[in-house]
Amino acid sequence: MKLTPDSLPELALRLKAERRRQGLSRAQAAAVCGVSTSFIRDAESDPGRCSLLKLLLLGSGLGLQASFDGWLGDDPGGDAGSPDGNAE
Repeated sequence: MKLTPDSLPELALRLKAERRRQGLSRAQAAAVCGVSTSFIRDAESDPGRCSLLKLLLLGSGLGLQASFDGWLGDDPGGDAGSPDGNAE
């Protein structure tokens, strides 16, 4: 799934479906993932209002993985020539 502002409703559905597939209540998922029950509710209804860190905690706790393929456009650090992004 390519994560964009337009795909956040799909993310919400997938998070909810995965939680339910595992047979977890919101309270159980919150305990496993290290987030609050209200965060689970918010992530499943409007993930655009949630912090990326907590969304990653939720996904990781449910056994999901997120990946970033690379930056689109200009290099934000200005070190495009350095393989690790660090200035020499």
